[in-house]
Amino acid sequence: MSESGPARAHVKGGPGLSVVLPGLPQLLAGRWGLGGIALAGWLCLVAVLLSRWQLVFAAIVGGWDERIAVSSLAAGLAAVWAWSWRDLARVDDGARNGVGQWHLAVRAFSRDRMAVAGLVVVVAIYLIVLLTPLLTPFEALEQGPLEFHLQGMSRAHPLGTDHLSRDVLARVLYGARISLTIGFVAVGISVTLGTFLAGYVGGLVDVVIMRFVDMVISFPRLILLIVIVAAFDPSIFLIIAVLGLTLWPGTARIVRAEVLSLKERGFVLAAEALGYSRTRVLFRHLIPNALGPVIVGATLGIGHTIVLEAGLSFLGLGVQSPTPSWGSMLADGRNFMLDVWWLSMFPGLAIVLTVLSFNLVGDGLRDALDPRLRT
Repeated sequence: MSESGPARAHVKGGPGLSVVLPGLPQLLAGRWGLGGIALAGWLCLVAVLLSRWQLVFAAIVGGWDERIAVSSLAAGLAAVWAWSWRDLARVDDGARNGVGQWHLAVRAFSRDRMAVAGLVVVVAIYLIVLLTPLLTPFEALEQGPLEFHLQGMSRAHPLGTDHLSRDVLARVLYGARISLTIGFVAVGISVTLGTFLAGYVGGLVDVVIMRFVDMVISFPRLILLIVIVAAFDPSIFLIIAVLGLTLWPGTARIVRAEVLSLKERGFVLAAEALGYSRTRVLFRHLIPNALGPVIVGATLGIGHTIVLEAGLSFLGLGVQSPTPSWGSMLADGRNFMLDVWWLSMFPGLAIVLTVLSFNLVGDGLRDALDPRLRT
């Protein structure tokens, strides 16, 4: 995935090629990683547009779900085209010689093929989730005729049907929305709380916060989640709140350790000696330099949260039927696991693929953001 030296060669007619096939000029210049990803993404989006053009035109005047799908398709096409064009302009202008820390981190990350593959899968999953109404003609809650229940894979139902004649592919795609949304928002809450409650003030406040963190961490997390969820009526908002409010102590621990180290660094001591306010030191020096571990923790935390949500839904304490989520789909298929294997296999594979991709991205970011691990 390295893109140095000859890989940056100018391609004659590149701007014209990028208009027709974004990513092709990068491929011709020898930049196989970014060029291949851009070209493959462009071709996939164009294939969706051409093969589902009737659904696309119908969705323009449809509900919000369909309009979001069409907007996402248009935004994806525009983003790939704009990136390819702008990337050519940067290469032609020689503006890719920066040596900033973030530039070095991006370059190091791009050399990790497993991490890049994980990032491609994550982006593809989120794009598929947004385009779901264009990818399947069925609704997640739509029940077909009784004679189609527990039907195997077919052209009409590529992943088969469940015991209520619902399309498994539609439920996996719509269930991805629930699982990914819960994971993303819950981790966002935990990262925000953990980042802003970690060792900036010091003194008694820091001691109280850290002792509270120790108390929360000392409880078995899964048991605590089950008790809280079982005490109230399970809902998506409750799951997000519970997961977000129980995951932040880990982030707070990581950020606090980084902040305590940064406070003794020369640039922070120099800023304090120059009389800068505590707010400026916090937002200009401490938080930006502590973002590396936070980003890594957030990426790894999304996969962990998806597994926790799936476990709660499998136990009947998470997302409630008939709303699809990967965990509840596994629970629906456990009584038919030997004979109707597709009910549990496909949501299970979706969980494994998504969590594995997030973990690969997290590992790649950890190596890329740590200057000691760069080669």
